[in-house]
Amino acid sequence: MSVLIVGAGPSGARLAIQLARAGAEVTLVDRLPDPHRHAYSSGALPLEAVRRLGLPDDAIAATWQGWQLHDPSGLVHQWWSSGDLGVVLDFGRLRSWLWEEARRHGVELIQGCRAALSTLTADQASVRLQTCDGRSSLRSARWLIDATGARRDLLRQAGLSPNPEDPLLQGIGVELLLQADDRQAAAWRDRISFFLGTAWIPHGYGWIFPMQGQRLKVGVCHLPPADRPTPGSLAGPLQGLIQRCGLSACPVLDRHGGPVSSSIARSEPLVAGALLAVGDAASSANLLGGEGIRHAMDSADQLADLLLAEGMSGHSKAMALRYQEQLKAQQSWRWLVSGRLARRTWWGIDNPRADRRLERLIHGLSANAEARDLSEMLFNYNFERYGLRLLPYLL
Repeated sequence: MSVLIVGAGPSGARLAIQLARAGAEVTLVDRLPDPHRHAYSSGALPLEAVRRLGLPDDAIAATWQGWQLHDPSGLVHQWWSSGDLGVVLDFGRLRSWLWEEARRHGVELIQGCRAALSTLTADQASVRLQTCDGRSSLRSARWLIDATGARRDLLRQAGLSPNPEDPLLQGIGVELLLQADDRQAAAWRDRISFFLGTAWIPHGYGWIFPMQGQRLKVGVCHLPPADRPTPGSLAGPLQGLIQRCGLSACPVLDRHGGPVSSSIARSEPLVAGALLAVGDAASSANLLGGEGIRHAMDSADQLADLLLAEGMSGHSKAMALRYQEQLKAQQSWRWLVSGRLARRTWWGIDNPRADRRLERLIHGLSANAEARDLSEMLFNYNFERYGLRLLPYLL
């Protein structure tokens, strides 16, 4: 079985490794020449996911024991645990490790190359690969995988569009890597910090995450309603956050960003003949906290199992239906509630009334929740304990 995967992020590279381990002929293509370039991902994961996915220690930039929320009025709320709750990943190192693992298992990895869909049938697909110096070649495979993330390059080229009854929540994020000193980093060490409210950024949120060597990830994400276009630049809100947090003097080591998008029910078409989508291209990201890495890798494992079990049979239509059924079966009520909360929250943060409602929610959590409770809610979507407080966001 031959498989061509376009996009060598967490889902694409993970899928390539799993298939190659089982003996499939896999080609993995990425437009980046260097795995450390454009390493845009906040990268906060719970400890359970790190162990389950077998991620290397080298990819872990920091651990954290606390949650820190800066509410719309600027008050700081903290929740602490006696032990580590999660990690912050160095996305460049994670991607580098995935690429090395792919090569080690016999994957043909083609870097610095863009892919354009050429032909697509039920039994085969071909793409034209073009390098930055203008050279091009045609590649064919039994299965073509779109792992290009929120861009959904191949899905769009195949003419697949979102379900209007389950539209994509779309936005854009930008992140800086700052070099702080001991004094500047002290307020952000051992915790992940979020900034919520219109004074920080309308229709979105900001964050500061610790990294190794007193470095800090500082970013903002803007997720406006469909009738309000995403701004061309987030420089203003990002610089405002940096200034208010006393980090203006920190040198900028890296700057990156990109689109984010996901549907709530994942009901958009993700299959066309021999083309399948995986990871963020298949709406695996959960936008309540902007989390995508572990869900993308889980999505890759799921698709790998399906391809290995049924991909040799040649029945594209039957396997495509099975894939869509599996994705729908994954959507528990908790996942759907978290998506609705994301839409309600990020679309609604644009006025003082929304700020006051958000403040009441945060104050309620501050008075009644512990650090592990927040992890259960934001990573495992266990909302039962806080149902009455979250109800206004679901109505």
